[in-house]
Amino acid sequence: MEILKTPKEVREYRSSIKGSVGFVPTMGALHEGHLTLIKKAREENDYVIVSIFVNPTQFLPGEDLDKYPRRLQADFEICKRAGVDAVFTPNAENMYNEDEILIKAPKIKGYILEGFFRPGHFDGVLQVVNKLFNITKPTRAYFGKKDAQQLYLINQMVKNFFFELEIIPVDTVREKDGLALSSRNVYLSPDERQRALSISKALKKAAKLSAATQNIEEIKKEMIRILDVDKLQYIAFVDRDFNYIDKIIPDNTIILIAAYVGKTRLIDNIWI
Repeated sequence: MEILKTPKEVREYRSSIKGSVGFVPTMGALHEGHLTLIKKAREENDYVIVSIFVNPTQFLPGEDLDKYPRRLQADFEICKRAGVDAVFTPNAENMYNEDEILIKAPKIKGYILEGFFRPGHFDGVLQVVNKLFNITKPTRAYFGKKDAQQLYLINQMVKNFFFELEIIPVDTVREKDGLALSSRNVYLSPDERQRALSISKALKKAAKLSAATQNIEEIKKEMIRILDVDKLQYIAFVDRDFNYIDKIIPDNTIILIAAYVGKTRLIDNIWI
């Protein structure tokens, strides 16, 4: 497995290989969710490149950039065992300049939900993903449905900027008890982790209710009853294009939750 530290090294590696390339961008602290992305990329491509980069531009002031979990050597071992061909581990100095041309998230769908509570977050996400796509030149790139709004916006960027690659969405991976896998789960105390399960339980209940009713307010009321969180930021109902909807649309609805359990902010969703 190659370990590449600069864009130049990746470009040299990329020019030395022929065949399809699957790309999995990550911020490290790899877990089973990332491994599912890697496995799918491995199945569908001749080569797999994984990036590990805690991208500073997508963190807002006061967020957890400095304490975000970093386990680079363990991540290398996970990648090696999963059959990854190359890992790209840049630093901020070789990814960014002081006075850059910037990419901005769309004015509406980049500033609702996650974009409303974390203004500027998606600017940073799209900026770094654009760079990573240009450096790695993948055939396919793999993203989890857990970050549904991010997935939508990256798809939009690919279309708007005419990238010649395919975005592959991958279902959210959960613990046996239903908790969506996230690198930030390590912040949760045992009690907080138990209460965090109420998020997936509320979503599961919403999916069950949606088979019997399209009434969003009725479903939302039941979700709030189930949730055991310290601060609920939103429960939202959108279609696959992230338009708000006023009733359940079968096979075209995403229900999303963002909430704090203790000091940890968690997001989750279900596609119905």
